[in-house]
Amino acid sequence: MHYLGLPPDSKNPEDYAKAEALLLKIRPYITYFDSSRFITDLANGNICAVVAWSGGVYDAKVNAERAKNGRNLAYRIPREGSSVWMETLVLLKDAPHPEQGLSFINYMMRPDIIAKSSNYLGYPNGNKSAIAYVDEGLKNNPEVYPPAATLATLFPDQPLPLKIERIRTRVWSKVKSGT
Repeated sequence: MHYLGLPPDSKNPEDYAKAEALLLKIRPYITYFDSSRFITDLANGNICAVVAWSGGVYDAKVNAERAKNGRNLAYRIPREGSSVWMETLVLLKDAPHPEQGLSFINYMMRPDIIAKSSNYLGYPNGNKSAIAYVDEGLKNNPEVYPPAATLATLFPDQPLPLKIERIRTRVWSKVKSGT
């Protein structure tokens, strides 16, 4: 949708038909849809390009480096922009032990602790105070912490009315199945 210059959260069914037509044109060139298998396949050189979350590509890159298999992987955000994602910590309203849940969230949000998580996983975090504790190679990596100009091109996914969500789901199912 965004690539076509259409609102990513469009409420116009015709916009989804345009996106479907475009995606079906490239569908024959897509090997598979899988949100985890690609990590190993990319690291091993079984596939050469993916559309994926940054963390998964980072995992593949680290795996290839550890294997010393000569695979040189890079992650790029399209110049047109993309949807943005973030990890979240939530406490369910019916959690059986809400005090412990809040204690854990507060602990994880400590700058020194969340930075350790970032350093281990290779994922950025949104705690400004934590950046001082993030490994230099990670915090200076634009694949992990994109520059402001790139961040300005990102947009959050928005919930859609059920009627439109059904349309989007049908389009995606058709593209994935190739029919």
